[in-house]
Amino acid sequence: FKQLYRYKKLGLLKAQKRTYTGVLIETIISKIVYYGYALVLPLILIPAPTWVVLLGFFIMHFITGLSLGLIFQPAHVMPTTEYPIPDDTGNLETNWAVHQLFTTTNFAPKSKLFSWYVGGLNFQIEHHLFPNICHVHYKKISKIVMETTKEYA
Repeated sequence: FKQLYRYKKLGLLKAQKRTYTGVLIETIISKIVYYGYALVLPLILIPAPTWVVLLGFFIMHFITGLSLGLIFQPAHVMPTTEYPIPDDTGNLETNWAVHQLFTTTNFAPKSKLFSWYVGGLNFQIEHHLFPNICHVHYKKISKIVMETTKEYA
């Protein structure tokens, strides 16, 4: 909820033509639906002690968080990534696409199994540059991106 309030203060909701109240209601309903099907329904329908269902719920979140952390850290926190500092007006020297190249990196690009398992997130550069393209194309696109970066570097 803090992040939503921050978006409101920064005017990001207006840029998306959304209202604070509308997004707040959407967020609350989404959380109720999620906890309803992921926690309440199992508590009601599964013939197991409450502590078993709660333990399963927390283990699910722990494994998901750990998996995401292990995928996102190598993609963003590597010796090859840079984090440009904005100037006094809050602007960066480079454009959006160049910023993506500076702040992300690919890892394990030759592993088909790993790429499938993480849904192509090991091709972070292409994931950021082309978020609407299916991840099965990232490996081929990565070669084009590499050639283009070398051409304009």
